Amino acid sequence: MKIEQLYTKCLAQGAYYIESKGEVAIIDPLRETEPYIEMAKENDAKIKYVFETHFHADFVSGHVDLAKKTGAQIVYGPTANPSFDFISAQDNQEFNIGDLTIKVLHTPGHTPESVTYLLIDAEGKETAIFTGDTLFLGDVGRPDLAIKSNLTQNDLAGMLFDSLRNRIMPLADDILVYPAHGAGSSCGKNMSSDTVDTLGNQKKTNYALRVDMTKAEFIKEVTTGILPPPQYFPKNALMNKMGYETIDSVMAKGTQALELADFKNEVNNGALILDVRSQSEFIEGFIPNSLFIGLNGTFAMWVGALIEDIQQKIVLISPEGKEEEAVIRLSRVGYDNTIGFLKGGIKSWDATLNTITSVSANEVAKNVDYLNIVDVRKPGEYDSEHVQNAAHYALDFMNDDLTKLDKNKEYHVHCAGGYRSVIAISLLMRNGYTKLIDIAGGFNALKNTDIPKTVWVCPSTL
Repeated sequence: MKIEQLYTKCLAQGAYYIESKGEVAIIDPLRETEPYIEMAKENDAKIKYVFETHFHADFVSGHVDLAKKTGAQIVYGPTANPSFDFISAQDNQEFNIGDLTIKVLHTPGHTPESVTYLLIDAEGKETAIFTGDTLFLGDVGRPDLAIKSNLTQNDLAGMLFDSLRNRIMPLADDILVYPAHGAGSSCGKNMSSDTVDTLGNQKKTNYALRVDMTKAEFIKEVTTGILPPPQYFPKNALMNKMGYETIDSVMAKGTQALELADFKNEVNNGALILDVRSQSEFIEGFIPNSLFIGLNGTFAMWVGALIEDIQQKIVLISPEGKEEEAVIRLSRVGYDNTIGFLKGGIKSWDATLNTITSVSANEVAKNVDYLNIVDVRKPGEYDSEHVQNAAHYALDFMNDDLTKLDKNKEYHVHCAGGYRSVIAISLLMRNGYTKLIDIAGGFNALKNTDIPKTVWVCPSTL
């Protein structure tokens, strides 16, 4: 028996490769198919099933392409009704992979069709559960993402309570829990940075598995503090249900090297310039009207949050050799309309480049009484601790109101470390702001200065 977790930090997502006696099951694969096909080939095995825990909202799964390329069958749980060929598995239905058994546990709550897959070894021992977004480490899936459902988030939260207590908590403590996501994902609120744990430890440490919790208490805790989902979530869920353009055609189109004249022509015809270099490279010189989202951060999540039209034509400014990576990572969240990259990169640009001024935290601290400081971190980060009198303008929701600041004033902008602040500045500059200065090192640097700060104090300690 072979179980391999394929964890992608950019999406905080775990896919799984399970193999026994030459047969393979893939659970919740990413968009690109070759890694799974190559793993099976290296082990002289054949992919038999592609199991999906639910219609994912935060990424586009590779199930359709993988099934076409390998002949594998796609399996969804009860109530799923995608537009392609699939097996509609019933609750408690079992599938064989070599001498392993994978049992379907219908665990609705995150979405109506959500399932957990229970792995049973050759001796009949229940060894692991692949929980999708039903159970995370330290948390559970948010109950507000069902597509085209007449169920409320409270309805789904109640279903999730029942699923956890009736289908998962009765399982043995030594069973391994393999979730679909970890810390950083927007599919939950308080996920651990660990990617595997025992069910017994989760029963002790996960707030949602407290044995003394009533259903009403559970619903309240699970639904309190949920931030609005990123705008691309329902679009990705629909692609996972209805199908999509093949990854091969997306890659062929997106990795075309464009001569400067062709690049400019595409921009003039509505293509977005997406600059995926590092923030330090971007601030030193970038093409006017570019949007910066660097590959060195949580790239796919910010693309999905900030580029509202999933069909938007995109042309890339990329570090040499990173073009294919950029197109793959765009496709993971459904942005399939990349039409090429500037051949030769930023050095090929023949006109004036814009720059961003960046200043140190110490310089800001010396002049703080005269500066307008803007904090673009998430609400929870800002509420925990922030520079006194700093305005809060979360990058996550900046597109909702791009007129919040005065375009005639100068602002010093920061996030936690410097990645998001440059994204924010590029977004605001695209929308007419000109007097924006980056604070190098972000709040991580500011907190080491004597600049006055406001710190949240837990009421229970007062």
